Amino acid sequence: MNQLSWGTPEALRKLLCEVVSWRSMTLTEGELNFPSKVEEKLQGLDYFQDNPTQLLLHDADQGRRFLTALYKHPAAKETIVLISHFDTVNTEEYGDLEAFAYQPEELTNMLLERLVGLPEDVVQDLKSGEYLFGRGTMDMKMGLVMHMGLIEKATVEQWPINLLLLTVPDEEVNSAGMRAAVPKLLELKEKYDLTYKLFLNGEPVFSQEPGDENYYVYSGSIGKIMPSALFYGKETHVGEPLSGITAPYIASFLTQRMEWNLSLQETVMGETTPLPVTLQQKDLKLEYSVQTPYRSSALYNVFLMERNAEEIMDIFEKVAVNAARACNKAYIEVCKEQSVDPVGEVRVLRYEALLKHAINKFGTDFIEAIKAAIHANSEWDDREKSIRITDALMIRCQELAPAMVLLFAPPYYPAVNSSNDEIISQCVKYVKERGLAKFELPVQQVHYFNGISDLSYVNYQDDGEGWTAFKSNTPVWGTSYSIPFDAMKELQAPVLNVGPLGKDAHKRTERLHMKSAFEEVPALVEGMIKMMINVERKN
Repeated sequence: MNQLSWGTPEALRKLLCEVVSWRSMTLTEGELNFPSKVEEKLQGLDYFQDNPTQLLLHDADQGRRFLTALYKHPAAKETIVLISHFDTVNTEEYGDLEAFAYQPEELTNMLLERLVGLPEDVVQDLKSGEYLFGRGTMDMKMGLVMHMGLIEKATVEQWPINLLLLTVPDEEVNSAGMRAAVPKLLELKEKYDLTYKLFLNGEPVFSQEPGDENYYVYSGSIGKIMPSALFYGKETHVGEPLSGITAPYIASFLTQRMEWNLSLQETVMGETTPLPVTLQQKDLKLEYSVQTPYRSSALYNVFLMERNAEEIMDIFEKVAVNAARACNKAYIEVCKEQSVDPVGEVRVLRYEALLKHAINKFGTDFIEAIKAAIHANSEWDDREKSIRITDALMIRCQELAPAMVLLFAPPYYPAVNSSNDEIISQCVKYVKERGLAKFELPVQQVHYFNGISDLSYVNYQDDGEGWTAFKSNTPVWGTSYSIPFDAMKELQAPVLNVGPLGKDAHKRTERLHMKSAFEEVPALVEGMIKMMINVERKN
């Protein structure tokens, strides 16, 4: 049977609604079960009935799995990897419509009956009939559905190129799925003698600014890193405030200098990273008392384009040194006015220096036992564990206080870019020309996908050892979090993101443009792949 199951816009729409209905919020039972359902769908294709060992589930972490489906043409080595993620963010913001968040047809119709209170652009899109609403419609189950349609068509029409569909969990939190998939991609490359030609993601088009209606293709993906700090002061009773120094006081100097700091902004190829912001700032004191808070923490979000972890840590450290200098100056002035002696000067040290000090003081086995006890707490995620490990070391090394201890908290997404690659130039040129000719669709190129993506874990280009600063200053490295940097360097093929147009990812008004999703983008991606085949044949 060689009839296409997903070969029409109507069939793709039906498949999308079914796939969206498989609830798969990150770290839920639905995320665990989702890849088995995709596997079952793909098992219905003749090709995978004949080649069952090329459709497999693989372990990621915490019982989660990722799926690979390889269409292998007997005469081809060149391979395009089709990348998607299947987890979604939560749905509480849907309120009394939450039960319908994963039912796109029903939700869209119900929203049409509830236009009052919705933003004007949402009302216009609902009335236009051009959009399908629902969690995961845009981000990013349509990307997966499009890839399923492509691989079906390739198997039926026997395209003379290999397609490897890869869909993973956990992109919305730590990208554990993609990080686990990296060594598997190398294993499949070796086993089937594949030459990776392109890593093609299907993340949706994100607007560059509010009201932006343009269609974009992305020849790279922005990076993200989270420089963080533990602030350790000196405790005292509130009746004797200057007998100590509070952690919030120390933190205020660094946070004010990290928020919107221009030295941590990059501009590359005319594109600029968003300014850094604080993602979390909190006291580590769990209960109320009149003891002053002497331990607190902050996580700062920094976007990257060309910088690596070492460069970010160097800048972060300079900002922290300036913050500590200002803090000490202000604190000493207060002490002089109040005729009291300061409890000490706030110092700045990296986590790696704290760890070395603690090991010299207590020995490796003792420190590892402390770490193990913290990792045993299942209530804490990797960010909390990073802070708690640092805190546990400082509690035992209070001779270093008061201090700002600088560290990295997961996740880390290295930036990746292929704008200057010849294959990417040809692909972008094709999509631009074909989009205009066939659909009257103006297409623009963006050099860095601004929504963060799993493309960060392929085609790693750091020529030096810039990543070692991340390894050395991430307290949970090697236990609950790691990045396969060496393996990523071996996945040398350009990256590209071509996905459907949508709006309001992670909002209750998340929606997908149906013509873009079911007609335009699948046709453009199919044509682009066939263009690559023809170019390969000519060469």
